[in-house]
Amino acid sequence: MRRLAVILFAIISTTLMGVGIIVVLTMGLDTLRPILAGAATGLVLSIPVTYLVAKKIVSLN
Repeated sequence: MRRLAVILFAIISTTLMGVGIIVVLTMGLDTLRPILAGAATGLVLSIPVTYLVAKKIVSLN
């Protein structure tokens, strides 16, 4: 499961970090700190999401 989680993390983390940045930019916050905060939030949220997705995929087999 760890190998699967690492591969999924690469995809899920970049997706959620991009979503966080887009949310910040649509709120009109276009300076460095809010953009980094949005990316960091996406990165932190991607850890449990990756675990849940990997766990679900492994349980299907």
